[in-house]
Amino acid sequence: MRTDLWGYSETSGHAPGAELIGYRVEASDGHIGKIDRHSEDVGRSYVVVDTGPWIFGHRVLLPAGLVARIVPEDETVHIAATKAEIKDSPPFESGQHEDDLPHLQLIERYYSNRHM
Repeated sequence: MRTDLWGYSETSGHAPGAELIGYRVEASDGHIGKIDRHSEDVGRSYVVVDTGPWIFGHRVLLPAGLVARIVPEDETVHIAATKAEIKDSPPFESGQHEDDLPHLQLIERYYSNRHM
């Protein structure tokens, strides 16, 4: 797996050990939900976003490399993806996909092959 996609960038403002649950999540084109959970596993860090009612409570797993900026003062995480890209991402089921390597590779391929 591409470790750069699964790790927070140095410019994201991520502080190891920071509690991000409940932070507001902003895509490049607007609000998409709140962080439901996150991982800081080396080489496989991610955030799980509960998108709420705008796509019927869909949850998505976003590799940490998509985190553009964390603003602790506003409890906001900015993501380098559009709402449509996130909406169309592979489905995520908590408790099933966190350790499912083929599913994580599917997510990696999806976000690695975006045309921006």
